Amino acid sequence: MFQNWLHPLTITNDQAEEFYFGNNIKRYEAEFPDLKATKIAIVGIDQREADAVRKELYPLNFGFKGLHIADIGNLRKHTPEFIIPLVRELLDSQIFPIIIGRHFEQSTAQYKAFNSLQKLISLAIVDEKLRFMPGHIDHKAYFLNELIEGKDSDLFHLSFIGSQVHFSPQASLDFLDQKNYDYIRLGQAKSNLPELEPYIRDADLLCFNLAALKQAEAPGVVAPSPSGFVVEDACQIARYAGMSDKLKALGIYGFRSSTDRKNLTAKAVAQMVWYFLDGFYNRKGDFPVSTKGMTEYIVDFKKLDYQLTFWYSPKSGRWWMQVPVKTQAKYKRHRLVPCSYNDYMLACQDELPERLIHAMRRF
Repeated sequence: MFQNWLHPLTITNDQAEEFYFGNNIKRYEAEFPDLKATKIAIVGIDQREADAVRKELYPLNFGFKGLHIADIGNLRKHTPEFIIPLVRELLDSQIFPIIIGRHFEQSTAQYKAFNSLQKLISLAIVDEKLRFMPGHIDHKAYFLNELIEGKDSDLFHLSFIGSQVHFSPQASLDFLDQKNYDYIRLGQAKSNLPELEPYIRDADLLCFNLAALKQAEAPGVVAPSPSGFVVEDACQIARYAGMSDKLKALGIYGFRSSTDRKNLTAKAVAQMVWYFLDGFYNRKGDFPVSTKGMTEYIVDFKKLDYQLTFWYSPKSGRWWMQVPVKTQAKYKRHRLVPCSYNDYMLACQDELPERLIHAMRRF
């Protein structure tokens, strides 16, 4: 069935060393590979960009023994009618898709594919701009309006990471605040990168626009900016995403190979994919569907006249806060909110971080 949507790979795998990435994965060449036991599938939306990334990814070290990965080629067409059913079929087969695309607007198809299988979605977006404006009808500039404001929207939570405030309309910021969504501006994100991990761990989907990187780091994007994340930041974010047991799909968008310089952007994407896989390979399986095996900490929060319950996982050293209100069954998987040790320590001092206040208000 997958062959209906995909072209086989045309890039040759002439990697000599046995330990190279390209020599340790299944590849769609003459015949479509058997995806039995496959955990992750790499798929390109736009062949030119995806193949440029493959040329940089294949020679990297394959350090993921026992992790079954397939590169299943490129989409025959770049339209949602091809992206959505392919991604949905992968998700339905319990295969994690890593999507490489040229246009950030293609991220909406990633969302819709997951939405056809799951309601009440938590979405994390890494981008330099807010691609939405409340009530605006410019569908090209504000294509996220459809997901955020649509009458049939199934969005439960939204986190914008790395946006630059000088690009952010006040009306959009006010809307995020009213909806209790999270907005982590670039300076805040770079000043304490580990504090981004709970936002990413809370997401079902991560969409990364390469425009969030500095032009010097990734020149092959539309309208590059002199400010943004560096590649090391992007790789750390990708690794956080890989380690999240909740995350079901990763999309990396905005790569334009025609403006790339010395393959810097292709190299950046290849490294992001590698570090995502490193995180995935080291998953601890402690997403708390239950709290079995976790340590409970109760904080008597005097300002609010009730107790807060935090859960700590000895497996990974990660923390969650339990929303202290009754929730409907449909919200069960969102009831334990990812947080950090710093959040727990603030609660012990009778202070509650803004993201946890937002989380409680969403219920």
